[in-house]
Amino acid sequence: MELFHSPTFAADVKDLMKQHHVPGLAVAIIQDDQVDSAGYGNACLHPEIPCTADTLFDIASSAKSLTAAAVGLLVDDNESFPDVQYDAVMSTLLPDDFVMSGEGYTEGVTVEDILGHRSGLPGHDDSYMSVRAAQPDNARSITRNLRNLPVAAPIRSKYIYCNMMYTVASYLVEVRSGCDFATFLEKRFFQPLDMQSTTLQPSSARARGLEARMATGYTWNKADSAYRGLESPDCPEGQGAGSIISSVNDFIKFVKALVNQEHPINQNVYRGLTRMRAFVNPDPAKRKRYTSPVAYGAGLDIYFYRGHMVVGHNGVYSGFGSRFFFLPDFAFGSVILGNSEGANAVATILVQRLIDNLLGVENETPHHNNKIKTTQKSQSKSKAKDTQSTKKNTEHHKSKDGGKKLQQNISLQPPTMPLSAYIGHYWNPGYHDLLVQIRDDALFIDATDRSMGFTLKFEHVCDGKHFNARITDWLDGSDDLTKAEFVIEQGQVIKLGLRLENMLKEMTWFEKKEVIP
Repeated sequence: MELFHSPTFAADVKDLMKQHHVPGLAVAIIQDDQVDSAGYGNACLHPEIPCTADTLFDIASSAKSLTAAAVGLLVDDNESFPDVQYDAVMSTLLPDDFVMSGEGYTEGVTVEDILGHRSGLPGHDDSYMSVRAAQPDNARSITRNLRNLPVAAPIRSKYIYCNMMYTVASYLVEVRSGCDFATFLEKRFFQPLDMQSTTLQPSSARARGLEARMATGYTWNKADSAYRGLESPDCPEGQGAGSIISSVNDFIKFVKALVNQEHPINQNVYRGLTRMRAFVNPDPAKRKRYTSPVAYGAGLDIYFYRGHMVVGHNGVYSGFGSRFFFLPDFAFGSVILGNSEGANAVATILVQRLIDNLLGVENETPHHNNKIKTTQKSQSKSKAKDTQSTKKNTEHHKSKDGGKKLQQNISLQPPTMPLSAYIGHYWNPGYHDLLVQIRDDALFIDATDRSMGFTLKFEHVCDGKHFNARITDWLDGSDDLTKAEFVIEQGQVIKLGLRLENMLKEMTWFEKKEVIP
């Protein structure tokens, strides 16, 4: 608490916010039972609204901790849910819905495999459909679509961050508890912990009359040296992975329950959440100084720093960043939320400073070394748009198949077939329909109906088959290149291949189903 109240802390926070282009940031600290908090900068720039500790943010993949805790409550309740255990096979709990591709996955993937990101399924973040789609996804349809999505690794062989599996976990909670996920969270967490301003989905916050307290998300346009405001859409297809709206004053109550193992987090639930199930990066050469490799429990990252356990999670979504952590040995923790992706970079520095100050050691992030690179996009909907995810995680379209290397190493050629030969509907069972059109004299796909919406503009490379596709994110406008390939037989285009999932060696193939006149 001493550092938090020092005269230099606020100045340091504001300096970091300026460096990493974060309009508003809020911080809450817990030490034993004492909580303190503060807000910095602006929750909204136009009109200018100050950020406070009660400002509401999309916490992105930090929400995974709540999803894992919800499953943990079912596991702990042997009287009502005796078959819901961490080692229970998912297909026995959801027999009609949980079916995976690949031999042995349906019969082998357990509850803790999906919570520990070790199911072998990659993100497939471009596969699920938003509320903007003609047929939007929900937790059930996301679960049932697993059978159409290829796996990337054997079960439990490696850590692969997967937002989708946390949506599946939320569906498990719904089926077994008999109530929708929002209601379960409200009854089992938000009400008992007096988290009166925390909701699932932005629309729920607005319906409660909380819109005036909701931060606007921002992305920084380096070329224009200006912020761009972003909308906060509902993401029912991403529940469980993200889509929680909260403030630092509210979310610190959940962290306090974790720290002190207070209702509804009893000792059994806590142990289930913090049991280490996979190494995020098992390479010891890549660990930070004085720090163990990071392990993943259930909705929580876990590592040891100077001999002390550090537990938490982070999240990134277009326009927002979040992070929380706690040290069980000291009953100390913090929640940091901001309204740009740069908030994660600021949080990383502040977390290190707070921990070093707590331990009474020399600060590992001195003032002259404040700039670090933001590497994650969560969802997650790290909305993930989350530590390890693609975007929404989250962690999304960045550096697909070499990104800028494609642009640098390949000379573009004029197409050898008329563009009209390529247009039409293309179908993949897992990724659904894509419509190839002609726009501005180029082949074009509008996929903004996806949860992590994007557009594709094709650039012909050679042979009438090989293209680069420029992927542009519909929210923040960021873009990159990926490979695209058309299959042509007897002068007819019959398939489209896109490199949409980096974890897979193969392209995702869409069969041409309809020609547009």
